[in-house]
Amino acid sequence: MHNVDLDLVEMSLDVIKYAIARISDSDPKLGFPVKAEELKKLVGETITPKGIGGEKAFKLFRDVLVKASVPIDHPRHLAFVPASPTRSAVMFDLVTSATSVHGAFWLEGAGCIFAENQAMEWLVSLTGMPAGSFGVFTSGGTEANLSAMVAAREYWRSLDEKRRVQRGLVIASSGAHSSVKAMARVIDTDILFIDTDRLEGSQLAETLVKMSAADRERLFAVIATGGTTNAGIIDNLAGIADVCGAENIWMHVDAAYGGAALAAPSVRHLFTGIERADSATIDPHKWLFAPYDCGAVIYRRPDLAKKAHTQEGSYLDYFNDERVTGFNPSDYQIQLTRRVRGLPLWFSLAMHGTERYTAAIERGIELAKIAGRLITETPYTELVREPSLSCVLYKRLGWSPEEYSAWTYRNHKSGFALVAPTHWKTGTNHETVSRFCFINPDTTEQDIKDILATMA
Repeated sequence: MHNVDLDLVEMSLDVIKYAIARISDSDPKLGFPVKAEELKKLVGETITPKGIGGEKAFKLFRDVLVKASVPIDHPRHLAFVPASPTRSAVMFDLVTSATSVHGAFWLEGAGCIFAENQAMEWLVSLTGMPAGSFGVFTSGGTEANLSAMVAAREYWRSLDEKRRVQRGLVIASSGAHSSVKAMARVIDTDILFIDTDRLEGSQLAETLVKMSAADRERLFAVIATGGTTNAGIIDNLAGIADVCGAENIWMHVDAAYGGAALAAPSVRHLFTGIERADSATIDPHKWLFAPYDCGAVIYRRPDLAKKAHTQEGSYLDYFNDERVTGFNPSDYQIQLTRRVRGLPLWFSLAMHGTERYTAAIERGIELAKIAGRLITETPYTELVREPSLSCVLYKRLGWSPEEYSAWTYRNHKSGFALVAPTHWKTGTNHETVSRFCFINPDTTEQDIKDILATMA
């Protein structure tokens, strides 16, 4: 199966032909999930002692499996946080895989890691963090947040030996991403959530005053949000930075979704204070048009992350030989084995330039404003709140939660659009509403009008 033969050449041509067709497709089909039992009937057993052959396996993928999957770059996929990787980034993802480089250590991946690091330098520059700040590409926001919090906790513990046996505590707002809870479970840390749509410095200060001495001693980080996933809300980062600085608390900014907007002059001022963070998360596979999976974690003091994450082992010693070593990405996040996942982003940035990225991100913000206007003009819809970044929350007047769900199902099943409901809290009232998240610059004003029309 490692031979280079005619079957391999023919299979390569089929794969490349498919990839070219998919990359150049300006009107992808919106797939729909199928139950596993039905897929089993359609596909049968594919893993057998003798194999079913590349031609049959690829045909099953192309004709059955991919049609039961949803493409993230469909222009009317506006649910969750979709994505829209540039065609150049997707193409270079093929190159990245074909190159077969291990991206954990400079010894094996020097040239590719160097390219990744040039893309990382641009990300760091967007945050405004001081010279010496740097980061590494991760699988996504969950791993980035986890890596940052491990670094934060290890630094906190290094300041007092008795903290080695203490259970740590972090503070976040109720709008924090679900990965914050996941991170806390993994590292066995408690979270104190402040119930607010937008975390202010004054709320944080008040919370600290009310904490018991024991809990205050356990507190090692505050997690602010740079663009909530649900509504695009940016915490008061400057106010939070003031409090964290005065209280000597690690400040982390989860900007996995919203951080790309640092490249958009129209909203850059909303992130003032992120430059004072100790760490930050940005996901290029969301609004920076990289293919999955590509997140990033950035540290003000990378040396603290290195102390927390560097792995040691007898078979790893040579990787740190001064004659062959350089920047080792594995030293700055929890993952040892990694692909050079920042390469597709690097290639796309190098090919198109950062100005085009700015324009594409600004387009997402513009589409949110257009949607806000159309929702206001439509007699049966109403904005829940003003659009923020590229998120729009709105409701269909008179609808029940079941009607939102049925509407989503109908539009998705028909292959027209995927727009999912969410929940919004006003005071003590929780209600089901609808939500747009604009990432794809190919989404049009007409798409928005047509989606709203299906609510009539």
